[in-house]
Amino acid sequence: QVHLVESGGDSVQTGGSLRLSCKVSSFTCGIRCCMGWFRQAPGKEREGVSVICSMGQVLREYYADSVEGRFTISQDDNNGMLYLEMKSLTPEDTAMYYCAARLGISYTPLQAGEYSNWGPGTQVTVSS
Repeated sequence: QVHLVESGGDSVQTGGSLRLSCKVSSFTCGIRCCMGWFRQAPGKEREGVSVICSMGQVLREYYADSVEGRFTISQDDNNGMLYLEMKSLTPEDTAMYYCAARLGISYTPLQAGEYSNWGPGTQVTVSS
């Protein structure tokens, strides 16, 4: 069974930075898969933040418009880790952040409904 555990969430001030980590276990990508970060603020739907998809030797990254240029996704396959580097944080980034993974490729990789494997989440709070 796929197991995902996030860490690194914290409370920071506007303009601050955080690095989220996700330990991924019992997940074999094979030829094609996607892993990524999603977030959900109170009263809002879960939204895609950043996803990285592997298609053989090719990696493709996807970012929500709201985080493009501020967030960077990366992975360490050898250690089963997925990361999200977040900079220039604003209160609008406050949310529970989730790690997710799926086999195969999605035509809408930033859609939460495309994923069936989720971690419990880590809270990010940005104060003004």
